[in-house]
Amino acid sequence: MTLPLQPLSPLDGRYSKAVSGLGEHLSEAGLNRARVNVEVEWLVYLTDREFFGAPRLTEEQVRDLRHLATSFGQPEIDELAELEAVTRHDVKAVEYLVRNRLTQLGLTGVAELTHFACTSEDINNLSYAITIREAVTGVWMPALRAVIAELRRQALDYRGAAMLARTHGQPATPTTMGKELAVFVYRLERILNQLEQTEYLAKFSGATGTFAAHLAADASVDWPHVSEEFVTSLGLTWNPLTTQIESHDWQAELYQKVAHANRVLHNLCTDVWTYISLGYFTQIPVEGATGSSTMPHKINPIRFENAEANLELSSALLDSLSQTLVTSRLQRDLTDSSTQRNIGVALGHSLLALDNILGGLGQISLNEGLLAADLDDNWEVLGEAIQTVVRAEITAGRSSITDPYALLKQLTRGKKIGQAELVEFVEGLDIGAEAKARLVALTPASYTGLASDLVDYLG
Repeated sequence: MTLPLQPLSPLDGRYSKAVSGLGEHLSEAGLNRARVNVEVEWLVYLTDREFFGAPRLTEEQVRDLRHLATSFGQPEIDELAELEAVTRHDVKAVEYLVRNRLTQLGLTGVAELTHFACTSEDINNLSYAITIREAVTGVWMPALRAVIAELRRQALDYRGAAMLARTHGQPATPTTMGKELAVFVYRLERILNQLEQTEYLAKFSGATGTFAAHLAADASVDWPHVSEEFVTSLGLTWNPLTTQIESHDWQAELYQKVAHANRVLHNLCTDVWTYISLGYFTQIPVEGATGSSTMPHKINPIRFENAEANLELSSALLDSLSQTLVTSRLQRDLTDSSTQRNIGVALGHSLLALDNILGGLGQISLNEGLLAADLDDNWEVLGEAIQTVVRAEITAGRSSITDPYALLKQLTRGKKIGQAELVEFVEGLDIGAEAKARLVALTPASYTGLASDLVDYLG
């Protein structure tokens, strides 16, 4: 028995709800809507300036033409499918769709200005720049900002929550949970700021980037100026030097930054997962949810595990895009055409991860009692503070100790030291009374330095 046609990608099936926003822009339909928009805007641009004696369109005619793009939906999708079945060329099908609408609107007199002097890539590169910009700035970035905002909230809430650090997985100088989360906020905001500076480049210069057809039609026109004016009118940055294709360097730069954000988020997931396994974070049960099919007690950190997997998939695809898109044989080959069809998949896995991270962060609660107990069970971490104070006392001439590091190493390395033992050790040190009093008063919970204050650097 043959199954009905099913989505091949989980992004279009199981996880479609979480990533549907990207489909508005980076699906085949989204790309074709952008193509229609570019074709229409180029026609409007040419007629508005009365190129080759073309009549200027009325406001109503321009509005009707632009409506083709703004109302683009299933009827247009179906018509394009029929046209492409004949043309075997997606962009040519879009051109014919626009021409058909011109006929319906009684504008056959300007029909030959449709796709005028354009190679397919003139339309495509503008359309991809528009759709990628809208997908990144309108869908993916807001999801990243939401995660950062939740991390920032928790960083501020937990800024004073002292906890044992675990460098190399071992008990280490205490920190606060808020400061550790603030590190991720700072890292992600820095990358986000770089992403916000992204230039979305586009070319509009004909078959090999030379304006040859344009000059053949009218050598008196400053076609590079026309090209720049048209490209920038769409909110894009003009690239004057290209082959048939826009070189895609801006895309490579963008995808590398998104992949960088992915990897920082992956680090966040592994850290939070570890804090959950240590009991530092407890997970809030979701009514009706099952953690394990056989162990009823379990609440698995599936949100963070799902995010890890999707971040890895996204980064792998983004790395491939970055490497592939910057190379085109001579003036043109079609490797970029196939590659770019996967931009939505790459960003989709990242968006799905962001959705899971935000959901996961909303389902955890800090177990401050366990944090306190863990600190109280590891007084040996004060060895750093003691040997550092002794060094200062030696320098000030208030101690005759010769090797404070070795002294503390002998006392604490690989050993569990309690408060009483540490206090007894400090009381027996050859150091000044004031320094001794400070060390005796110190506890693992109070030995967090400026951790709480450092959160203020988030601004």
